[in-house]
Amino acid sequence: MAQILVLDDVLDAGILIRRILQRKGHVVHVFHDEDEALRFTEKNQVDLAILDMNLRKMDGLAVLSEMQKLLPHLPAIMLTGLPDVDIARQAFALGAVAYCAKPIDKDRLEERVAEALLGGEDLPEQ
Repeated sequence: MAQILVLDDVLDAGILIRRILQRKGHVVHVFHDEDEALRFTEKNQVDLAILDMNLRKMDGLAVLSEMQKLLPHLPAIMLTGLPDVDIARQAFALGAVAYCAKPIDKDRLEERVAEALLGGEDLPEQ
């Protein structure tokens, strides 16, 4: 069972991800505000971050960068509705282990999470 942080500017998207991952036994903390997610990361153990690229105040890369300062080995899965190769490269350089296009496929999300938690190699875009 892992502690997973989900940050998406659409709260319903985060809730859907939580439902999927709770069925696998994970504890999932959903945020739709970047500052709240970062404060949570400062005070709590997080095993995996799932971050949307398009947020309200900052982009997912900036959030990942801030989280990496607090938890340098935190694996992350980046979500986007508009896949971009350059942004994917930047995400991997910051420590992302997967870059997934929306809409999220339930089975692929479960696979990506399982592999990220096992410390697998960088995973390709779905």
